[in-house]
Amino acid sequence: MPAAGSEVEEGPGEAAGPAGGPTGEQASPPKLCGYLQKLSGKGPLRGFRSRWFVFDPRRCYLYYFKGPQEALPLGHLDIASACFSYHQPEAAAAAGDEAAAFEVHSPGGAVAVLRAATRQDMTYWLQELQQKRWEYCNNLDAAKRDSRTSPTPSDLSKGLVAKDSPDLSILSQNTSAERARHILAVETSPTDLVGEQAASQPAPVQPSAINFSLKQWSTEIKNSMSSLRKGNNENRKSVFYTTEEWELLDPTPKDLEDSMALEEKRKHLAEGSKGLTSSAFPFDFGRIPHKTRRPLKDMIGSSKNRNSSDSSPTEWCSGNGNKLVSELQLKYQSQQEELEKLKKDLLSQKELVRLLQQTVRSSQYDKYFASRLCEGVPKDKLELLHQKDDQILGLNNQLEKLSLEKDNLQQEVKNLKCKVGELNERLGMLMETIQAKDEVIMKLSRQLSECEDNTSSQSGAINPSGTTCTTKELQELDRLKDNLQGYKTQNKFLNKEILELSALRRNAEAREREWQAKYTSLEAKLCQIESKYLILLQEMKTPVCSEEQSPAREVITQLLEDALKAETSEQPEQAFFKPHLVSEYDIYGFQTVPEDDDEEKLVAKSRALDLKSLSLSENREISAGVKWENYLASTMNREMMRCVELKNLIRSGIPHEHRSKMWKWCISLHVKKFKDSTVPGYFQTLLQNALEKQNPASKQIELDLLRTLPNNKHYSSPTSEGIQKLRNVLLAFSWRNPDIGYCQGLNRLVAIALLYLEQEDAFWCLVTIVEVFMPRDYYTKTLLGSQVDQRVFKDLMSEKLPRLHAHFEQYKVDYTLITFNWFLVVFVDSVVSDILFKIWDSFLYEGPKVIFRFALALFKYKEEEILKLQDSMAIFKYLRYFTRTVLDARKLTGIAFGDLNPFPLRQIRNRRTYHLEKVRLELTELEAIREDFLRERDTCAEKRDLISDDEEDS
Repeated sequence: MPAAGSEVEEGPGEAAGPAGGPTGEQASPPKLCGYLQKLSGKGPLRGFRSRWFVFDPRRCYLYYFKGPQEALPLGHLDIASACFSYHQPEAAAAAGDEAAAFEVHSPGGAVAVLRAATRQDMTYWLQELQQKRWEYCNNLDAAKRDSRTSPTPSDLSKGLVAKDSPDLSILSQNTSAERARHILAVETSPTDLVGEQAASQPAPVQPSAINFSLKQWSTEIKNSMSSLRKGNNENRKSVFYTTEEWELLDPTPKDLEDSMALEEKRKHLAEGSKGLTSSAFPFDFGRIPHKTRRPLKDMIGSSKNRNSSDSSPTEWCSGNGNKLVSELQLKYQSQQEELEKLKKDLLSQKELVRLLQQTVRSSQYDKYFASRLCEGVPKDKLELLHQKDDQILGLNNQLEKLSLEKDNLQQEVKNLKCKVGELNERLGMLMETIQAKDEVIMKLSRQLSECEDNTSSQSGAINPSGTTCTTKELQELDRLKDNLQGYKTQNKFLNKEILELSALRRNAEAREREWQAKYTSLEAKLCQIESKYLILLQEMKTPVCSEEQSPAREVITQLLEDALKAETSEQPEQAFFKPHLVSEYDIYGFQTVPEDDDEEKLVAKSRALDLKSLSLSENREISAGVKWENYLASTMNREMMRCVELKNLIRSGIPHEHRSKMWKWCISLHVKKFKDSTVPGYFQTLLQNALEKQNPASKQIELDLLRTLPNNKHYSSPTSEGIQKLRNVLLAFSWRNPDIGYCQGLNRLVAIALLYLEQEDAFWCLVTIVEVFMPRDYYTKTLLGSQVDQRVFKDLMSEKLPRLHAHFEQYKVDYTLITFNWFLVVFVDSVVSDILFKIWDSFLYEGPKVIFRFALALFKYKEEEILKLQDSMAIFKYLRYFTRTVLDARKLTGIAFGDLNPFPLRQIRNRRTYHLEKVRLELTELEAIREDFLRERDTCAEKRDLISDDEEDS
């Protein structure tokens, strides 16, 4: 049953909780995701870190996160413009890499090094990324062949709009290349660390103990130093951290008296300042245990043990291990140097602690002594003295900070010099590594040829002892065979990579030639238009004195005929280069230019050209698309939730390629409580009952089907696909809600929903609008709720737009005759299609308050033009068509959600309640007048021939 007055409150508190993300009816292909290790970091902290990678087919991006549950990605790799490579096991070992590492080369020279757990996983990732790149680039070429379609090849709509999208399957432009790709492909299957099931697996262990131990050790040192440097002059208790931890306690009055006496005795000593550091310091230091922080000696010792254990060279004793051992020793020496620097820093910090102790003790003494000696001093001088002391203390603190900053900067300069030296050494090592790789390849090639020659020669000769070769030679032969197989696999992969990159390059060149030809065609058409325009200006400038037809009129007539001429494909070979500025139907299926009236046809085409110019002249759609892609990328590992960020994105408009998904999610958000209480197949059951049993609403539904959206090609004829879907949804709803059954206006709501939704989702969309958003009796026979909303809208007009409201009142214009249909069908057939669907985006997410916002925004958009009209008929005529002249959706949205704030929902609810009682009272009075009239007509013979409109219809 309809929920009376049930609406959706908006505001910061609308992050109510998660809602199930939309799930498609058809099984979606498996998601390419899993664990990989990415080489990152700088200097000694550079190493492989485990990351969760997810491929996004919408933009052909490979996003990487800290873990499967993270919302925001750390970054992404552009796979569409990348190429891949990897090294053979021996070459990789010579370069210091693992066997399962591969590289992703991006434009601009950036190289991302990734490492899989096994070579099997590495091969699977490379094959899949190659395939995804091939599919995306070919689909992108297919989509760009028609400028009216969205270039995004994935995440298409599910409703009637999806039927208009071209088949974006892979176009095999080169059959031989496609056949070669399949021949060169390597069949592999992933392990448990690849796929959605890998999210439940623990991340693989990172074998970079040296870097990790160094980072952990330096982090602990930094934590200790930061705790040491932090202090608060306002607190009387301070904590200093050294190798052990102490707490400074408050001195007692007796301790201060003893300190006074002791200082009196030492006044005549020359080294008074040194006397302050004697053992007579009165403060009591209590040792406190600290569980979370270890002593610095233990940390240094444990770091030494870790470094010594991690840098053991036993595992590098084969192949080219000597170079790796030398590199590891260099790292160890640099760690030892950094350790010595930290020890020196520790000694300086101890000295700082000693100086701070002296400062605290002297300040306590000065405070106590000054309080005893300055009792008779005037307060103003005493305050001046305190201010000077504070200034001195502040300057001393500033001097200490500057000295510390100086030391830090000097230390940073030394570290940078050390890093420059390390980078130079690493560069030399890399050059040696490349040379070693070349030598290994040459050596293996010679060994392979020699081994094959020896094998063939030894196979014919028989050793007298009966043995053909030694065990060592057999092992060497097996190793060479494995290397040969590996090189063959790598060769196949690289050949496939070269083949794909060459094909993609040829496609890009062909696309560039096509765009160049189209640009030339557009430039030629522009020159023709400018030529006709100049001729027209010249003819208009020449005066006409005779009664003959003006040459300018002929020029104008010819221009109008050219503008209204239908676009034909008489020359198919030039169809692609022909500039289709205005097509017959827009992407939603609405007819852009009518066929009957030439004058209206010209106005409609002019409006369509203005919309096209508005979309081409600004890049705001591109920026909005990027924001949507970034938000959807953050929801890969979690469900979508209501939040302020999502609300602002929806208010700016959902992109065409994501609208089906987002509408379905918004609807499921509002009708979740209804759907949970229904059985599976609920919609089909309702439809079956409505078709088999007698339905009083079916007759009126059939009459209104072809009158729903006659200007949309999906509903223009009885055989259109949308007509049958529209019939099914309306019949099912009439059976669900017999109180309403069917009301004129519901057909248009369903027709708009079916453009992006399937039948069952469109049914629940209608349930959302009628039973969740709108008040009770909104679509009943009396239209009580609709009448109430018109009175509420009048109140809002007088409050938000007082000048315009007074103008309407002055000329007695009842604008609710125009706005009544806006509210009933949510602006269908009232605004241009682009603005209509942006209104529906916000309406399905936020609720019916959006209708009030946009209704007021439309009047404010044209407020100045309406105020210039000084005649009631002119005003009413302008109100009938002015909404079709509003083309700037961004400006209208800014007015609706910016200029009209604040817009509290509580105010609308209160006014609805107030006007509901008044309308009910008026309807009761009208019903009483009607009954009196009927009674008087039955009793009076003169009035028996009078009949009402309802009786005449029946």
